[in-house]
Amino acid sequence: VGDSADGFPGLPGWGAKSAAAVLAHYKHLEHIPDAPGKWEVSVRSAAKLAATLVQQRDDAYLFRTIATLQTDAEVGTVDEWRWTGATPELERYAALLDAPDLVRTANSLAAAR
Repeated sequence: VGDSADGFPGLPGWGAKSAAAVLAHYKHLEHIPDAPGKWEVSVRSAAKLAATLVQQRDDAYLFRTIATLQTDAEVGTVDEWRWTGATPELERYAALLDAPDLVRTANSLAAAR
């Protein structure tokens, strides 16, 4: 099932009901057999759904990975994220964007803290 709010298209034909029924039984994508005749759950258009899954299984794995929240990512400390003013990198981007006021505004905000 896709998620339009997050931009995940999902697999064609796999709606909320079919995905829920199949995943309720198999729990994980890896456990869903390629052949619909081996499915131990009854869903409408099983042959078409199975064919789609076989053809786009890698996409399904990719979207699952992208949508899975990672809680062990190293993000540093609050002090490392504290804004201290414009950096040379910001100045380069501001120049590319032809936005010289961006650096001046950033420095004003940093000074006001």
